[in-house]
Amino acid sequence: MPPKGARKKKRAAVGDPNDAEGMYAWMVRYLEAMRVRNYSERTVENREMYLGFFIAWCDARSLTRPQEVTKPILDRYQRHLFHMRKTNGKPQSFSSQLQRLTPVRAYFKWLTRQNVLLWNPASEIELPRQEKRLPKHVLTIDDAERVMDVPDVGDAIGLRDRAILETLYSTGIRRMEVMNLLVYDLDAERGTLMVRQGKGKKDRMVPIGERAIAWIARYVSDARPQLVMPPDEGVLFLTQEGEVLSPNRLTQLVRDYVNAAEVGKTGACHLWRHTCATLMLEGGADIRYIQEMLGHVELSTTQIYTQVSIRRLKAVHALTHPSAKLDRPTKSSTTAANGTSDETAEAHPPLVAYREHEDTSGSGVPGATALLEALDAEADEEHEDERLER
Repeated sequence: MPPKGARKKKRAAVGDPNDAEGMYAWMVRYLEAMRVRNYSERTVENREMYLGFFIAWCDARSLTRPQEVTKPILDRYQRHLFHMRKTNGKPQSFSSQLQRLTPVRAYFKWLTRQNVLLWNPASEIELPRQEKRLPKHVLTIDDAERVMDVPDVGDAIGLRDRAILETLYSTGIRRMEVMNLLVYDLDAERGTLMVRQGKGKKDRMVPIGERAIAWIARYVSDARPQLVMPPDEGVLFLTQEGEVLSPNRLTQLVRDYVNAAEVGKTGACHLWRHTCATLMLEGGADIRYIQEMLGHVELSTTQIYTQVSIRRLKAVHALTHPSAKLDRPTKSSTTAANGTSDETAEAHPPLVAYREHEDTSGSGVPGATALLEALDAEADEEHEDERLER
């Protein structure tokens, strides 16, 4: 398994750690049970963080054991989250409130199953409704090219950063997935990238464009040897110290390049995920293929387990993603990708039949709005993680 990015040191105990029946002691057991059930360490750490907030809130009100928590107390905590303000004076988003409440509900459900509680006080918590918002910023093809031109590829770090940007743009993979890539995860001959242990501990193979492959190859041959330090564990993208990029470091370097390009838009790693999905949609890709590429198991409330072969997925990517080929896209190539070319339509009829990107067939496949809403919810989660990691 690839080495993970740098994580924070062990969190301080909250509440009374010496009380074997206290909320903190039971939280430690709950987290261990999650590890036994093969939850990812990042998920466990997030649960620990959010439960820590709740336990500290309870401790300030002299509530030290799970049996002392009732439904009205949980309602008070939910109102506390609603009225809580960030350091800039703005309220917590409903997505942030949901992130803090979900672990609390799961914790009390587990306690009830362990017979620590006779009944679950959190069973009737009404979670905030998720806002249905489309992404604020998505790069156009021209915007993306301007950002790509910012890194100074004459030095090792600039070359590494160009390869990172090209990877994000071409594949739309997540921040943590970029950090954990290994050198041998790229199959240049087949034009694929193996994403190992992505969200939900799932492996998947995604197509990657010729241009991104070329920049990665150049980085691996010219820049990575200057950065790597023995023992070489095979991590693809390294810091100047030869270490794995941390989440915040990767976010900041991508954000800096977007800002430096002065495209009038802001964002970091997730901006490229939005951009990849949006440009492929505009190019005529079917939602199912984009879903498979992004590693989404669920969109909206509909679960789809459509298995798409990597060969077919790669064909869709080549037809619809503007950076799939070495040459920069032209207006004519974009028109062809949009499905207006008779030759393209004849060769790939299922791809070009897709127009408004909404389900009109009754198949239950969600449309573009559901896809973009799912991406925006992911972005909220990533932004909350960034804020709490600072």
